Amino acid sequence: MASDSVGDPRFFARSGPHTLAAVIAAAGGEPLPAAADRSLCGIAPLQTAGPDEVSFLDNRRYAAALRQSRAGAVILRADMREHLPAGCVGIVARDPYLGWARVAALFHPPPPLHPGVHPTAAVDATAAIDPTAEIGPFVLVAAGSRIGPRCRIGPGAVIGESVELGADCRIGAHVSISHALLGQRVCLFPGARIGQDGFGFATGPAGFVSVPQLGRVILEDDVEVGANTCIDRGSAQDTVIGAGSRLDNLVQIGHNVRLGRCCVIVAQVGISGSTVLEDFVVMAGQAAVAGHVRIGARARIGAQAGVISDVPAGVEYIGSPAQPARQMFRQWALLKRLAARKPVGAEQQGMDTG
Repeated sequence: MASDSVGDPRFFARSGPHTLAAVIAAAGGEPLPAAADRSLCGIAPLQTAGPDEVSFLDNRRYAAALRQSRAGAVILRADMREHLPAGCVGIVARDPYLGWARVAALFHPPPPLHPGVHPTAAVDATAAIDPTAEIGPFVLVAAGSRIGPRCRIGPGAVIGESVELGADCRIGAHVSISHALLGQRVCLFPGARIGQDGFGFATGPAGFVSVPQLGRVILEDDVEVGANTCIDRGSAQDTVIGAGSRLDNLVQIGHNVRLGRCCVIVAQVGISGSTVLEDFVVMAGQAAVAGHVRIGARARIGAQAGVISDVPAGVEYIGSPAQPARQMFRQWALLKRLAARKPVGAEQQGMDTG
């Protein structure tokens, strides 16, 4: 059944009401001289928000929607206050979308933990589980593993031998983790596979011979890994995902790959072995990188790009094989002009055959 409300209560718990002062503080907004004790009950888009709800505006194209909104408060930039309708409180923030994220988390916090081990879980006697952790149904925690404080392990997950999870990790249903060390606040969405064999083999006279994969996977603090994403362990080195990086669903990370801090890897990206991404690299959907390539800090790789050589820092590459965006656009423009030109002798050919 369709609904205009944000956060169907069947799926998303809601806290509140919260005072306007608390909402402003969460949004990182400027304090108001009055009405700070006014209450707000939830969040909603500009078009559907009511007088007891807070919304946001981060794009001038929606100024008309702001002028017509019935929202009780709106998170926005200072230059948009002139568009506020009567009775609506403007919460001025430097980054309205970041403020919205924090306010949404204020009204819809994560579900509470239920510490303890479910009766159907299988936990080895040598595993160490913090008493504040939640171990769900049919979870396997193998020998020597360590589960940190306030971790949540979803149904059917497998925590392999000697795997370590730092505090506040969230492990989704049917995730498998082996040969891995996880930092704090790591989130793995359902079906992620961490630490499996890398794709490494030698060719012998009788066929292929698998090369033992003897590295680990290191997921640093605040890493998020999407559903059904695979991160292979290293062969002789570690595969490392840097702090704060976000990997979308259906991503493949090969052995020995090293991601820097806060990289963004979008769905269906494939990164071949021993490739290095420096800090803040962004790879758009379905892009691919050959092995042993280095991509510089803050570089951006476009959707479906094929990277086969090193990429300098701070540039945007597109196409396959990937090239600097401006260079690729010039090539496309030239090809378009050439394709539009009438072939030499076309008129004569038409006369001869007509």
